[in-house]
Amino acid sequence: MRPDVSVSDAVAIAREHWGITATASELGSNQDRNFLLTEADGTRSVLRVDNPVFPDSARDAQHAALDAYRRAGVAVPAAFPGRDGSLTQRWRGLSVRRSAFAEGEPMVDAGYFAPVVLREFGTLAAASVNALSALAHPGLDRAHMWDMRVAADEARGLLPSIEDSALRRRVEGTIVQAERLLAAVAAQLPVQAVHGDLTDDNVMGEHGDDARLHPRTVLDLGDLALGWRVAELAVCASSMLHHEPERPLRVLETIVAFHADAPLSESEARAVWALIVLRAALLVASGWRQLEIDGGNDYARERIAGEQAIFDAATAVPLAEATELVLDRLGFAAAAPPAPTSAGAPLAALLPGLEGEVAILDPGVESEDLAAGAWLEPDAERALVRAAFAGGAAAAVMPYGVYRLTRTRVDSADAVPTWPLATAIHLPAGGRLLITAPVAGRIEGSGYGMVRISFGDGWVCEIHGAESAPDLGTEVETGDGVSWLPESETERTLVVSILRRDAPGKVPTVDDAPLVLPEVVPAWRRFSADPAPWLGLPALAQADEAPAELARRERIFASAQERYYERPPQIERGWRHHLVDTTGRAYVDMVNNVTGLGHGHPGVADAVNRQIRILNTNSRFLYRELAEYSERLLALLPDDAREGSADRDALDTVLLVNSGSEAVDLALRVAQAATGRKTVVSLREAYHGWTMASDAVTTSAYDNPDALATRPDWVHVADVPNLFRGTYRGEGAGARYAADLGADLDRLAEEGRPIAAFICESVLGNAGGVLLPDGYLADAYARVRAAGGLCIADEVQVGFGRMGSSFWGFEQSGVVPDLITIAKPMGNGFPIGGVITSQRIADALAGQGQFFSSAGGNPLSCRVGIAVLDAMAAEGLQENARVVGGRLAEGFRALAERHPLIGPVHGEGLYLGVELVRDRESMEPAASEAAAICERLRELGVIVLTTSERSNVLKIKPPLCLTAASADFVVAALDRVLSEGW
Repeated sequence: MRPDVSVSDAVAIAREHWGITATASELGSNQDRNFLLTEADGTRSVLRVDNPVFPDSARDAQHAALDAYRRAGVAVPAAFPGRDGSLTQRWRGLSVRRSAFAEGEPMVDAGYFAPVVLREFGTLAAASVNALSALAHPGLDRAHMWDMRVAADEARGLLPSIEDSALRRRVEGTIVQAERLLAAVAAQLPVQAVHGDLTDDNVMGEHGDDARLHPRTVLDLGDLALGWRVAELAVCASSMLHHEPERPLRVLETIVAFHADAPLSESEARAVWALIVLRAALLVASGWRQLEIDGGNDYARERIAGEQAIFDAATAVPLAEATELVLDRLGFAAAAPPAPTSAGAPLAALLPGLEGEVAILDPGVESEDLAAGAWLEPDAERALVRAAFAGGAAAAVMPYGVYRLTRTRVDSADAVPTWPLATAIHLPAGGRLLITAPVAGRIEGSGYGMVRISFGDGWVCEIHGAESAPDLGTEVETGDGVSWLPESETERTLVVSILRRDAPGKVPTVDDAPLVLPEVVPAWRRFSADPAPWLGLPALAQADEAPAELARRERIFASAQERYYERPPQIERGWRHHLVDTTGRAYVDMVNNVTGLGHGHPGVADAVNRQIRILNTNSRFLYRELAEYSERLLALLPDDAREGSADRDALDTVLLVNSGSEAVDLALRVAQAATGRKTVVSLREAYHGWTMASDAVTTSAYDNPDALATRPDWVHVADVPNLFRGTYRGEGAGARYAADLGADLDRLAEEGRPIAAFICESVLGNAGGVLLPDGYLADAYARVRAAGGLCIADEVQVGFGRMGSSFWGFEQSGVVPDLITIAKPMGNGFPIGGVITSQRIADALAGQGQFFSSAGGNPLSCRVGIAVLDAMAAEGLQENARVVGGRLAEGFRALAERHPLIGPVHGEGLYLGVELVRDRESMEPAASEAAAICERLRELGVIVLTTSERSNVLKIKPPLCLTAASADFVVAALDRVLSEGW
């Protein structure tokens, strides 16, 4: 029982022994009594009343440990001596101490822990063992239940307190498993002074620049004693598990970080997960016991759910599997099976009577046989097998270790099993076939449909789908007959695996190999081997390529070349609005507005394939595609744009280039040529491209922090009409912004710098899809034209149906520009850009020489562009943008009602921006939160990134084929992140 000390007692103790007058409130504890003391001036400290079971020597050891921590730079609260100078005071036979209050927030309540936080806990645990490694004190050598050396016995003794019988059996089984593993390594585990309870509950955190709570100050040395060094890590790591119990293997981050600063031996590495599950078992058992003896302990009652979550998470992964993952991440080598003998022709070592071709199927992420979404069909794998048989194959092999795209699940917050542990050999209907041993060894197991041959040092070969096997113990040589493939009128399957004898059970299905999650593949690459060399097949097994590919990229890329995410997935396939990484993990793509139709569009692929085989030249030649595509583009303009008016020409001419940057560059050059002037007015916070001219009118500090200070003298930057963050807000703001622009134009004219062109996005894309104020663009265009300038609408991002309610962004404002720049979605990823203007304006180029673009407007580009327009019409993508975009915006605005971090939701159709703010009144940007949220969303299967000069807007510009189901999934994922943390 805890000491019987009241709040009023705490006040009296503080006054009597430390001479302070304070109020007191109780803090939680399982064994002791802790009180928060608050003095009149707000100074806070903590009073601890120790459980009587703790001797003075233990307290003295704790004080020595505090000194050791401070010398090592580990933050700990200062201990305050009492009036007599002693750190330990006596009150009614109890030992009491007072220490500084640790500022910050309790890490235990922080919700989700990002990988960086998990790593910091590992670093902190390493700092703890390093700081205490040389500490020697008589008070350290004491017996207590939280010493992990006796945890199994302690937990077993508490089992009767667990009233839930099913849980009691689970805990008991866990204790047995952990004991068995630890028995093999216990003698090799170093012993030293350890904190013993370095958990999220005993660490205070501070918010960092990334808006996350980071561990800083270590508390409560009540469990300080001698113990296994690795137990410090295990105890710390176990407390990470309840922060996202569905994903226990994330705690490997903590283990790896510890190892970096306090390297583990192989024996310690083998012990880590066993100690984690044993700690979890002890927590659950002791929690039940505490309630049994102290039912009024609210602190203990509240912790039961968290302790249960830790236990469930720790045991969700088989102990052997988790142990191998630890060994792999820490770089300890795995045992390998003996090298195979030459296997000869494909499958001859297994089915010597097989006659005919053996087809190696490709169900992988980059399979050409799974194009156009074929991988999403429920029978995609059977279709591959049937196609092989139709082509005359005598057998069709699904390889071991090839991540299967056919098993990928879209709109899922979790990865699914995609990596097969065995080779599956599909055979057509036919007669009986002899099965021979691909390895030399001993028949170790058999049963209906299975032969098991032991070989080497602890390895087995299993063949599933066979008839009976020789008697147990029979010695077999390679090539000896061991069973038969039954005669059948339907297709048959043999599943062959090479496994370590201690591998956790993964039983194949009747017609296929078992599969595992991508995150546990490193363990199974240690537990198993590719049967291909024994079967005469090519070895195709895959590992996650992303880490190696990232290192490769970093060797050859310039620092200015941007990449997404701290640990980016390697994306090698896209389909519609989904991206798939090399492990078969699918993500909803919310950023690729370039691929307006969606990834992998068959119509575009067919157009490229056909045209590239026929003709590709340049636009100086005569061919029909150039005129056809240009006419199609012009036909998409609103009627008033094609007809012209008193103050502007009809838009009837198309100039084709390769990209949006080139389109903007060309439009500026044309405007300057047509007006005979140089000055271009662009808006603040705009992005228009990376060429010399398009970059000159790019003013966004997001892309270039010195943008405003480094514009050339022919560029004038006007105020951005942002209703949410600009100079003017509310009703009438559009007219006021336009009036300011007019004043700028007058001033430029007075300075002898009359305007050539005014360029702006029809929707403020770089700001996050912010719509222009009512009336602004019409007023601005009128003022520009009155000053003799031309109006350029940059539609590279916001045009081509993305607005939903209109095909062009400028239609939202009821205006018609003089020049329109287009690109991104024109080719669905193929490089196409262009300028639409009038013939009169375009002809001004003639005075500067001929215009020509090698690839702009060539037959291939035009044919792709035509295919895109055909698909947009046939698939109703503009209407889909309107409907699904409206659904998304409604979902985001509903989230804003529950989550104050969401400020305004910008945009229209499928160009939206979710602005994150720390305060809706001040509109303080939540930039660091936005970046962290994007990282968390990636973990949950959503690709979304930030934009705006403040980097606090989630940009939502997915392919226009986004479905309502995927939109709902994205909204739910954001809701989860905002609820659980990032």
